[in-house]
Amino acid sequence: QVQLVESGGGLVQPGGSLRLSCAASGIIFSITNMGWYRQAPGKQREFVARITSGGSTRYADSVKSRFTISRDNAKKTVYLQMNSLKPEDTAVYYCKGDRLNSEYWGQGTQVTVSS
Repeated sequence: QVQLVESGGGLVQPGGSLRLSCAASGIIFSITNMGWYRQAPGKQREFVARITSGGSTRYADSVKSRFTISRDNAKKTVYLQMNSLKPEDTAVYYCKGDRLNSEYWGQGTQVTVSS
């Protein structure tokens, strides 16, 4: 059974930082591409960042230079370091894994950026 479990969300002031984690089980993590998506209230889910099994990364323009995605294959965990957070980053953040024709989603973690 595949499980992706996100953690690390919370309330942070504008300009602050958070690190999200997503722990995977039930998949061969090292050959699975991993990513982060987010969904703000009343909006569609949107792409945030992706890291391939080979370590290549890609970011949405809105988070480039502020967010960093990384992975630890030994711990089967993908991270999203978020710096210089803005109120518009407020959303539920979801972890996604994909390989070939399969994709897996976590349950999400809330990030709220507010003073």
